[in-house]
Amino acid sequence: MIAHLTGQLREKDARRVQRLVIDVHGVGYEVLAPLSTVYTLGEPGATVSLRIHTHVREDALQLFGFATALEQMLFERLIAVSGVGPKLALAILSGVEPSDLVRAISGNDLGRLTAIPGVGRKTAERLVVELRDRLAQELGESPAAPVTAGAAVRNDLLSALANLGYQRAAAEKAVDRVVGRSTEIAGFEPALREVLKELAR
Repeated sequence: MIAHLTGQLREKDARRVQRLVIDVHGVGYEVLAPLSTVYTLGEPGATVSLRIHTHVREDALQLFGFATALEQMLFERLIAVSGVGPKLALAILSGVEPSDLVRAISGNDLGRLTAIPGVGRKTAERLVVELRDRLAQELGESPAAPVTAGAAVRNDLLSALANLGYQRAAAEKAVDRVVGRSTEIAGFEPALREVLKELAR
C-alpha cells in the first residue's frame, strides 16, 4: 500500500479540481484530494508531499491525498460510516474545514452538516451517531456538552439567515463577528438585527 508521496505536481485539473497528478521519479500518480488540501499546494511544477490513503476495490485502485494527518484521519473515519463512500467523504472534506467538521459532529450540529453538499439529514445523523464518541476519543477530547443557550441562538440565527437566502459562509462570519463582541447574547431578535446590519455593510 502507498502511504506517502513526495514529488513534482504535474497537473491540477481545472475541470476536476480535486484531481492531481504527482510525478515521482518519472512515474505519474493520479491522486484525488479534498479542496482543503488542493488549496495548500502550489502550481504545476511545485514539489509536493502528501499523506496517502490507498483505496482498493475489485475494479479499481485509487489514491487519496491529504496535507494533514487530521484530514486523512477524518477521511478514513468517514468512509467507515454506513452509506459514506470515498466520493462523498471527499465532498464532505471539500465542503467544510476539518476542524469545523469535528466541531459539527461533536456538537451534534445537524444544520452545519446538512449544509455540506451531498449530505442529507439521515447521513448527518449517522455521522454524529457513529463518529462523535470515536473522534472525541481519538482527538483526546471529551464529548461535547449539551448545546448551550448561546450556541442554540447561533444555530437559530444561521437557520433564519439561510431561510432569508444568505450563503452559509457569509452568514457564519457575520454571526461570529456579532457573537464575538460579547460573551453574552441578549436574545435571538436583537442578535438577528445586529447580524443583518453586519451583512448590510
